[in-house]
Amino acid sequence: MNENFYNLEYLPKMHRIGKVIGVLAVFASFMPALTLGIVYGLWPDWAALGTAALTAISSFGVLWFVEPLSYYPVVGPMGTYMAFVSGNISNMRIPCASMAQVSAGVEPGTEKGSIVATIGMGVSIVINTLVLSVGVIAGQAILGALPAAVNTALSNYLLPALFGALIVQFGMKAKGHTIVMLAVGCFMYAAVGKSPLPFNLFGWLSGASNYLPTLVCVFVSIGIMMVTSKKKAKA
Repeated sequence: MNENFYNLEYLPKMHRIGKVIGVLAVFASFMPALTLGIVYGLWPDWAALGTAALTAISSFGVLWFVEPLSYYPVVGPMGTYMAFVSGNISNMRIPCASMAQVSAGVEPGTEKGSIVATIGMGVSIVINTLVLSVGVIAGQAILGALPAAVNTALSNYLLPALFGALIVQFGMKAKGHTIVMLAVGCFMYAAVGKSPLPFNLFGWLSGASNYLPTLVCVFVSIGIMMVTSKKKAKA
């Protein structure tokens, strides 16, 4: 009965709401630029605009494919809508969604996991908005009062610490898979010359995008999981 409600009522309704909000968010993103153009006549140079668009596509275009594939198994369909509208996906939404699933004792990728992740992300968005409001008003004064070493530590180590915690959390459930993917990730970053090592494995990859290792790791991980899942099903 719960599965029927989830598939026949919950998902269709949430997809409709998510699509509408997504389209509205796109229009809202362009409103400041359109206001400057329509009201004040400040239109950008089309050549410069085209150059900026090509630069954005070459720099971040890979993420348009990698991030939805990477985050979907954790946050589910509704969480995906919320994450890409609210932002702060890797450093806020994913940790909150995963911790909500751990606290509730549900597995990522399941219907219960999707609902719990949506609730966790919803709470994180509310809290994030409140914190940002305080930060905008008093954040600069607070950061300015902190020692330089603390600011440096927050800038350099906060995000790696979050991802380290996530690796431990999910890695304990699939130790072999985690070890293999850590090896693949280290190999790819060494291949493109982005690792701390004083050499790169392939000189011709030195100019590759910073996102190439992420792209390779995502699809290698998906391939490994598909193969291992089929073997477990046959067994």
